[in-house]
Amino acid sequence: MASVSLTLIGKPGCHLCDDARDVVNGVLAELPEIEASVTELSILDDPALLDEFAEEIPVLKIDGRVHTIWRVEPARLRTALLEASA
Repeated sequence: MASVSLTLIGKPGCHLCDDARDVVNGVLAELPEIEASVTELSILDDPALLDEFAEEIPVLKIDGRVHTIWRVEPARLRTALLEASA
């Protein structure tokens, strides 16, 4: 089984962050062959993340590389996960 690391950077009360989380969870549910670890980080808990991403959340990283800023598109995420797990 392929393994992929996802990091969702956002903050509490961010509706776009909630939407991104829903998309990530939905796409992962469609791809049971991909074993994914999902870590959520808040810019409010990390000054470095706040400095880097204050105006760009949510940010989704796949295996440490920025995949998406602001809106996560299911089809694009699905393609990226399949490529990352190959």
